[in-house]
Amino acid sequence: MASNHFGDLFRITTFGESHGKAIGVVLDGCPAGIKIAKEEIDSALSVRQPGKNPYTSPRAEKDEVEIISGLFEGKTTGAPITLIIWNRDADSSKYEPIKNLLRPGHANFTYLQKYGIFDYRGGGRSSARETAARVAAGAIAKKLLAHYDIELCAFISEIGGIPIAEPNLDSIPKLRKKILANPLFCPDTKASEKMMKAIEDAKEEGDSLGGILQCAVTHLPVGLGDPVYGKLEAKLASAMLSIPATKGFEIGSGFAAARMKGSEHNDAFDVDEHGKITTTTNYAGGTLGGISTGLPLTFRVAFKPTSSIKKSQKTVNLKGEKKPFNLPEGSRHDPCVAIRAVPIIEAMTALVLADALLLNRSSRIDS
Repeated sequence: MASNHFGDLFRITTFGESHGKAIGVVLDGCPAGIKIAKEEIDSALSVRQPGKNPYTSPRAEKDEVEIISGLFEGKTTGAPITLIIWNRDADSSKYEPIKNLLRPGHANFTYLQKYGIFDYRGGGRSSARETAARVAAGAIAKKLLAHYDIELCAFISEIGGIPIAEPNLDSIPKLRKKILANPLFCPDTKASEKMMKAIEDAKEEGDSLGGILQCAVTHLPVGLGDPVYGKLEAKLASAMLSIPATKGFEIGSGFAAARMKGSEHNDAFDVDEHGKITTTTNYAGGTLGGISTGLPLTFRVAFKPTSSIKKSQKTVNLKGEKKPFNLPEGSRHDPCVAIRAVPIIEAMTALVLADALLLNRSSRIDS
């Protein structure tokens, strides 16, 4: 199985399965001298952790990282960093009754066709459980970004067709505090109350909901990203669409740009009060020609409704015989996978930007 790594210089390789002994990540190319504590990585993992409220999976997986290599006296050494997270609350028994059925919306059909074998216990390698390893590596990437005063946050901007009011991006720390105080990681309290009601209604019906996440990055330098195939938005799109259940990516005005005129969409150049070149609007979302402009980087990611639902569905078994599909009693799944994707979006954003920062150091020699 190929493609278990991501990044060029700041590069991760994840390993492990949903119901295996552990999942983990090897981070290569991290500069020496970054201060990082186990508690900081565990804190990032706790944001992703399920079982905290009725709007996420009841699986009680208290993730804690074990640092195997790459750190000494609280600092990165420049050597590969190996992080392991042990699986402690996997219940494979719930998958035995459905192991010979093709699960609607899941990857067992394509995995079986491609590899001839599939770990049906929780989805194995295709499970979103793998993303905990990305969050662990992302915590280190965030520390590198913080060294350059780069701030970022992700949040729920829509669930079940219920949108939020556009938040103020002037202070990422204030916005982050607001997001973390909300059970849905949503900065709009009124909208989140409607979302919670919609999720509860969907759960009562044995169904699920999809959602949209937004991410904002501030204090980025000008120059990150490389034409032609290494454009910053292309790297971000690749990162976001590698996350399970993602179905769409847009940056800046995104698909709405197709309904605008050039005179409306063009971001006019100007000079601010400090004599710095800027633009009066940011429809581009923080990039031009695939290179960061220094303005806030803003993008959105669409997540499909959770595929595992209590409603009876139609499927076939491995022999091609038509069968009903019903989740076994006691199955544990998120009613809206978008909610727990917030720290994953942040982690993948941080990994892309950390890689772009290091790559940018080789862009030219100043005279």
